[in-house]
Amino acid sequence: MVQLDTVYHVETPEGIDLQAQLAGPVARILAYAVDVSIRSVVLTIASIFLALADNAGVGITLILAFLLEWLYPVFFEVLRNGQTPGKKYLGLTVVNDDLTAIGLGSSVLRNLLRFADFLPFGYITGLVSMTVTKKFQRLGDLAAGSIVIYQTDQQHTSQLPECHSSPPPMVLALEDQTALINFIERHHELSPDRQQELADILQEVTHKRGKESIAYLRGIGAWLLGVK
Repeated sequence: MVQLDTVYHVETPEGIDLQAQLAGPVARILAYAVDVSIRSVVLTIASIFLALADNAGVGITLILAFLLEWLYPVFFEVLRNGQTPGKKYLGLTVVNDDLTAIGLGSSVLRNLLRFADFLPFGYITGLVSMTVTKKFQRLGDLAAGSIVIYQTDQQHTSQLPECHSSPPPMVLALEDQTALINFIERHHELSPDRQQELADILQEVTHKRGKESIAYLRGIGAWLLGVK
């Protein structure tokens, strides 16, 4: 029997274990159905008004249909934390397979290949691909290196260790921000020695030693989470 949802693990270079709950075919199909319904309603309403413009209205309607089909998912995935309205309604989000936020290139690629997932009809190929792959990936996901997971609220500030929130001393790359957030959120999963080992790696950057370096990194992580 195929398990429709399972826990997915990723270990960062810093030795922090990340995990997420993979979304199976059923949840993804329901999310897609919601998005199709939204696009259909928008297109229908627009068509009614554009019908008054005769031939020009037909052309605009076709352009709108194209934009809704191809740019709708990319817009929401890139600018709305990997969540189209359908995914948000079902509590899903699309991310890279290393659990970092999906970028423009990956989103465009995974959505362009939806035509291949649709073949021969009704997204049969995509459904088969999601069923037989361990991470429930359709062809677009395999090409783009993306997965769909259940969105979880990781910002449990009440469970964070006490620390003084402070901004980073420099602009941080997305991967560095993710690592620092994971460092503070998963403090209970790391032994004190392991936390110190990770903090010592950044000693040349933080110019801190011992427990002070741990507190400093926690402070940056808290700031990235929006803790005052």
